[in-house]
Amino acid sequence: MKKGKIVSGMRPTGKIHLGHLHGALLNWKKLQEKYNCFYFIADWHALTSEYAHPDIIRESTYDIIIDWISVGLDPELSTFFIQSEIKEHAELYLIFSMITPLPWLERNPTYKEQLSELSQKNVYTYGFLGYPVLQAADILMYKANGVPVGEDQAPHVELTREIARRFNHLYQEVFPVPDVLLTPTSKLLGIDRRKMSKSYGNSIFLTDTDEKIDAKVAQMITDPQRARKTDPGDPTICNVFSFHEIYSDNEATETIRSECPSARIGCVDCKRKMASALKIGLEPIRAKRKELESDTEGVKEIMAEGNKKSRAIARQTMEEVREAVKI
Repeated sequence: MKKGKIVSGMRPTGKIHLGHLHGALLNWKKLQEKYNCFYFIADWHALTSEYAHPDIIRESTYDIIIDWISVGLDPELSTFFIQSEIKEHAELYLIFSMITPLPWLERNPTYKEQLSELSQKNVYTYGFLGYPVLQAADILMYKANGVPVGEDQAPHVELTREIARRFNHLYQEVFPVPDVLLTPTSKLLGIDRRKMSKSYGNSIFLTDTDEKIDAKVAQMITDPQRARKTDPGDPTICNVFSFHEIYSDNEATETIRSECPSARIGCVDCKRKMASALKIGLEPIRAKRKELESDTEGVKEIMAEGNKKSRAIARQTMEEVREAVKI
């Protein structure tokens, strides 16, 4: 018996990288065994930062779905849908925007962080400020009991909880107040030791070729204190070693753990071994991806079915909302 409903989404703003895999998707995969999961392509959310170049949204949408299925998200266990295909989300967003106090949005710490991270884009827009209200509509539309997020997104879910309480207080009890389900933080940083992000150009993508993986791994920053091969290294602060812990077997990992501090292995050799293990680890995902790329119609059918199921639930929710608001 599954426990309840979970809702989470991903913005289609480019390819999926290892940060997405270990920071979200593998957790989503586990959750689908315990919960009724609704996973969606957040294309309206993508417009908050990509409004000037929307082509990337359409190009990324089905690519991302293929990646989801390739890593083990199962459309038989979870419902996949495209946000903009369920127009009820826009109606609920509008209603929520009428009751959400402006200071709730302005003090959201994630808003300030993202303004800084996206400093190369003009995101001083109404839509960007109101992003968490649309997110609340996405979550509450399906009466989610929980939302899996990283710590950086937790304030958004707290805002969703506040909006649910405010709506229920002003009108009538329609929405459950969802729990924040904190996702374990991915230990994998980008090749420059910053957070792995498309905007930083430091990502290793699931679709990267062997040659690209080799080239990117070769560029990775290791222990900053280790300038020469003869210098002792510290695996606990080395980004490459974080990848070894996930993708290399125990014997290889322990060998590096013992040989790096005594300079018996150099960074070039360590990177080469990690790249090899990483490519082997990604092989099942790549094989499944190749299979799905040759059946795009099948993937579109999966999405059409998920959209249909989600739309039926959204229509029912909006009937309750309209009755509560008396409009």
